[in-house]
Amino acid sequence: MHVAILAGGRGVRLKPYTTALPKPLVPIGEEYAILDIILQQLKMQGFTRVTLAIGHLGSLIRAFVGDGSRWGLEVDYSDEERPLSTIGPILNFLDRLPEHFLVMNGDVLTDLDYAGLLQQHIRSGAPLTVATYQRQVKIDFGTLETVDGHIVKFSEKPTLAYGVSMGVYAMSRSTLARYPRNVPFGFDDLVLDLLARQARPRAHHFDGYWLDIGRPDDYDEANRSFEELRSVLLPPARPAQRSEVA
Repeated sequence: MHVAILAGGRGVRLKPYTTALPKPLVPIGEEYAILDIILQQLKMQGFTRVTLAIGHLGSLIRAFVGDGSRWGLEVDYSDEERPLSTIGPILNFLDRLPEHFLVMNGDVLTDLDYAGLLQQHIRSGAPLTVATYQRQVKIDFGTLETVDGHIVKFSEKPTLAYGVSMGVYAMSRSTLARYPRNVPFGFDDLVLDLLARQARPRAHHFDGYWLDIGRPDDYDEANRSFEELRSVLLPPARPAQRSEVA
């Protein structure tokens, strides 16, 4: 039960909040940092080891988390000297990881059953399993479809639905062993390569609470709604599984 948490980004979209703090340490409510909530959830779900991939303001994350004993976890670190995208940092400490493990961004607020995701991944035998969420996007314009210069369909300000990655993945060491270390390698690079080799990833659909703290509006919303969501994000016992693999 090992998880790699990606916590090395500069948090450019979340400025000015990330001017002095790395994004995983920005406060939620009056008591917690995002990373604090994540570590509490992982402990409640049975995870025992965490590797934190750090870079920008990484010393602050080290000072806050330490060896993880505050949460009853064993925590170690991997320093990212230059940006390596999403998967690149993991390749540099792949030998520390078990065959199956979880990878997640350090700025995600969700009540996803992380342990259930990992267990489903192991049972499926997939090279990669991606937690997905249905996101609706309101288009502020009338949309057109054309054929040979003629309009064939018109929709006034439609709402479109997309399946999006939640920034939480279950992976296998054997899947990543083929890729080189110390070079930038993104999640998109991994997925496109797997598709090209006919090694299709699995989708783990989720319909609970999920918020990616990537923009000031998202961060403000997380703080506005935290008190009513406290019991969801930090329940007294392991949350019920509400996800399924498709």
